[in-house]
Amino acid sequence: MSEDYDIAVIGGGLVGAALAWGVAGEGRRIAVLDEGDVALRAARGNFALVWVQGKGLGLPEYAAWTARSAEAWPDFAAALGAETGIDLGYRRPGGFHLALSEAELERRAAMLQRLHNQAPPYEVRILGRAETKRMLPAIGPDVAGASFCPLDGHVDALRLFRALHAGLQRRGGRYLADRAVDTIAHRGGEFRLATKNGEVRAGKIVLAAGLGNARLAPMVGLAAPVRPQRGHILVTERLAPFLHHPMATLRQTREGGVMIGDSQEEAGFDNGVDTRVAAAMAARAVRAFPLLARANVVRIWAALRVMTRDGFPIYEQSASCPGAFVVTCHSGVTLAAVHATALAPEIAAGKLAPERGVFAAKRFDVPAAA
Repeated sequence: MSEDYDIAVIGGGLVGAALAWGVAGEGRRIAVLDEGDVALRAARGNFALVWVQGKGLGLPEYAAWTARSAEAWPDFAAALGAETGIDLGYRRPGGFHLALSEAELERRAAMLQRLHNQAPPYEVRILGRAETKRMLPAIGPDVAGASFCPLDGHVDALRLFRALHAGLQRRGGRYLADRAVDTIAHRGGEFRLATKNGEVRAGKIVLAAGLGNARLAPMVGLAAPVRPQRGHILVTERLAPFLHHPMATLRQTREGGVMIGDSQEEAGFDNGVDTRVAAAMAARAVRAFPLLARANVVRIWAALRVMTRDGFPIYEQSASCPGAFVVTCHSGVTLAAVHATALAPEIAAGKLAPERGVFAAKRFDVPAAA
């Protein structure tokens, strides 16, 4: 059995779904091939932030790209919600990064100053303890201050995921479950994707398979040097509203539960829970907001981020297999707006904009020192 499409997106997570929804809006026949629930989905560890501050040090183009997506998010959320009838719960009250000592605050200010000197694409302010407490009355005595960015916000990630898939189907796209891609062949100007449930043919393909891109990319003359990075998430019982701004490591959902997540662990493909890491995260959260000491933790899990060597995305098209693209990043929620409204139309047209060249994997091709 064979199926034919204009474009096939390999990977049905947040990155693939945002691209597919955008491509479907360009009038293309599109299918999403998804591995299924056995996939090591980065979305399982999603913190649901639309986050700008602190991003882009070392690559000013990424700082600008992230800020562009944050600016596009209100219209993107409104359009997707109107099309599907799903309220994404998107809010942009501005976000905080708390410092639990004067030394931490000084290091944060120095990093942000370097970022500003590199390129100032967005506003971030350093706040002392008094101003931080005025905006966040529940902070504890250890909080020395914070950085604040008005572009930062958050969303209900599960509703976003559902809306992207619902929108894709409303636009005539197909979602093909249990279609892990074994091999990719490029012949006669088309791609043939072999899966255990049949072959899929497409004029263009997009590799959006997260950690799976490392295996798939060389099949079409591309490279995706990505690695897993483990992160833990804790969720508390529902609490009365007290946290009206998202943070890099804490956010309170609309339902009242508080999400805690700030670990970055090099544990390979092990996504098991380490209670020592969870305890350290909880202890830091209690220092930030002492009222959390009385809250019960109702869920804890770990998931794997998709990380490149420098932490920045890879966007590239193949020279040897025209029509093949690779898209990989670890900020699928933040970048969903530009993936859907900027990157997807370029893919549909068959050519990435020249300014995407800075995100090509060839940036890693640096000769080793003699």
